[in-house]
Amino acid sequence: MRNCMIVIPVLNPNEAFLPYVEQLIKEQFPFIVIVNDGSSKDKIPIFDELSELPEVTVLTHAVNLGKGRALKNAFNYIMNEPEFVTYDGVITVDGDGQHEIDDVIALCRKLEEKNDELVLGVRLFDKENVPWTNRMGNGITKHLFGLLYGKKINDTQTGLRGLPADMLSHFVGIEGERYSYETNMLIVAVQSGMALTEIPIETVYLDDNKESHFNKVKDSVDIYMLLFKNFFKFISVSLTSFLIDLSFFQIFLLVFSFLIKRNQIITATILARGISSLFNFTLNKKWVFESDREWKQTFFSYYALVAVTAIVSGLSVYWLFKLTSIEELVLKIFIDAILFTISYRIQKSLIFTAKK
Repeated sequence: MRNCMIVIPVLNPNEAFLPYVEQLIKEQFPFIVIVNDGSSKDKIPIFDELSELPEVTVLTHAVNLGKGRALKNAFNYIMNEPEFVTYDGVITVDGDGQHEIDDVIALCRKLEEKNDELVLGVRLFDKENVPWTNRMGNGITKHLFGLLYGKKINDTQTGLRGLPADMLSHFVGIEGERYSYETNMLIVAVQSGMALTEIPIETVYLDDNKESHFNKVKDSVDIYMLLFKNFFKFISVSLTSFLIDLSFFQIFLLVFSFLIKRNQIITATILARGISSLFNFTLNKKWVFESDREWKQTFFSYYALVAVTAIVSGLSVYWLFKLTSIEELVLKIFIDAILFTISYRIQKSLIFTAKK
């Protein structure tokens, strides 16, 4: 017997689905959870027949709730099973026949061999049978994920995944009801410091991927919104901090015009920047990156980064102006935009990281 559970979310399975599940059983997978995610009534006989197999449990959604919801419900069901603790992990398999049985076995062997890593079955998108839309979509998502989260994953939308039993609880309550859930799983894994490993699998697309229920517009938008969600929060906090900085600068400038006669601008700048940067630090830690690290660990690192970026910005603008004679404001906008992105990555990956 193989020591892995199988989870298959499926909507309106084709005639090959039942034989596929029976083949998994022949390959000694003893615990298979199938989620009927709102399939049409004419598919009920398939699920009735599956329910009669002792190795299979069928969970039913009366209406289509999405792949993410189907996976979460299956995970929750499995974790309430007494025998769950005896298994090395869970393998998620798509219900459209695109995952070869041998690849499912390979992921199970990897979990049995080392059940402390999230295992991803990675497709090769340079094959001739891969639709160009899938090739382009994966390329964009892969590079965006690496840029925003600092982790190279070659197939961010693979549905063939091996989840160690100890990791399953991390994924039950996270955001995502449709295909964006699988992207969020990777975000949570990276942010939590989980180890990931990739295994090449066969790249199968049947009838130009017509069996897939992935909505190229809606689901793509959901995925990219999720990828950029953290970055958008970072931008909004930075913009608010900028407005606070300007407001307090004007207030202090007005107050100091009556109290002191020298260095009003410098004094007002330092005080306003101190207030705005403290606001920025607090919201980045608590809201943007949701870091649980101690304040001492992050406070000095954050302000060291602020100081370094200010110095780099000033020197870069100065030397580029000397070399090119381009207007200083244009150079500053260009340099600061680059430093802004770098600062985001450093804060996310080094300063406000979660405890492992």
